[in-house]
Amino acid sequence: MAPTTFLAGDLGGTKTLLSLFSTVEGQLQALHGHRYASAEWSSLDAMLVHFLEQIPADLARPATSCIAVAGPVQQGQAQLTNLPWLVQETSLCAATGLERLELVNDFAVLIHGLPHFSDNQQVVLQEGQASPGPVAILGAGTGLGMARGLPGPGGWIALPSEGGHREFAPRTEAEWELSRWLMADLELDRLSVERIVSGTGLGHVMHWLLQRQGNEDHPLQAQARAWRTIGADQPGHEDLPAHTGRAAAAGDPLAQDALTLWLGAYGSAAGDLALQELCLGGLWVGGGTAEKNQAALRSESFLEPLRRKGRFRPFLESLPIRAVIDPNAGLFSAACRARDLHGS
Repeated sequence: MAPTTFLAGDLGGTKTLLSLFSTVEGQLQALHGHRYASAEWSSLDAMLVHFLEQIPADLARPATSCIAVAGPVQQGQAQLTNLPWLVQETSLCAATGLERLELVNDFAVLIHGLPHFSDNQQVVLQEGQASPGPVAILGAGTGLGMARGLPGPGGWIALPSEGGHREFAPRTEAEWELSRWLMADLELDRLSVERIVSGTGLGHVMHWLLQRQGNEDHPLQAQARAWRTIGADQPGHEDLPAHTGRAAAAGDPLAQDALTLWLGAYGSAAGDLALQELCLGGLWVGGGTAEKNQAALRSESFLEPLRRKGRFRPFLESLPIRAVIDPNAGLFSAACRARDLHGS
């Protein structure tokens, strides 16, 4: 008899990953998967039907599914951020014959994976002692994702958050100067945390330091101009954040200053989230920048601002903190949720 299977998906504007998982010796294992170019399909319904039709005959058809989607999910439906699709759980179940399907925001879905990540999927940033209670995760990528998790009878309850859009609070003279400059440069009337604490934000920090220094001969000056001229969020722009990271690793003092300032703001935001959610079960750092900056996230440049929260410093010093480094963590987490749905 073929083992029970679960359908997991990670739906993005550029690509969609679909995979069939099963539990093998207590661990989730991918059995069959496919990568789709999202824009080549008219709907997620059609894509899922195609995937299910291609399942090898020796594998059982799944009854439950979880799809992580790039956008907010409300009342079982999601309007995708970068695709002209409205996806609905009821419509997807009707089209595919699945008994249960759940749509989850693509950052919040990580909550379902946190208890199951292996040592190959995460690294320890700070040893600590977890207690029963909430968990939280934040991650700098294009923006700043945040999510909270509470233990429930059917597995983890994932609570999405838009905390990355809360007001940025400068802690130092440099952060104050940066925030004033950035509001003027971007013509903003308020500054959110993710304007600085994100991959894009690292580019803003480097651009500001280049402007303040006024060194026209700096190797990154041309990239910074192209980055701001084309637009930091537009395809084809010079990847100033990546250039900054590489220059810092190579010993460039100005790039190192940019990275240090960025890590301090990131660490402070992480500490704020840990206190806000009182995440006794632990704090995780994810997002597209975590795998690339493992050493930096272990450094005092990140951890000291995280811990520097006055009377709650002892709590933060005892908190277990890990970074998610698996690029397919979203797909794995969706499989964890699909398995929970099967058992509930």
